[in-house]
Amino acid sequence: MAKIKVTKVKSAINRTKTQKRTLEALGLKKIGQTVEHDDTPNILGMINKVNHLVSVETK
Repeated sequence: MAKIKVTKVKSAINRTKTQKRTLEALGLKKIGQTVEHDDTPNILGMINKVNHLVSVETK
């Protein structure tokens, strides 16, 4: 399965509660933090919900 790197690039201040929880579920807490996930439909859906707050790289 392919891996993707997700990096938080913007703050979650003034965002909805669901967007904040989605970032936490992805494992992102601080700006600049990077996590690696498998390329699954669940993860891609979560990234799509907060795509304005994160940057994504495929490996």
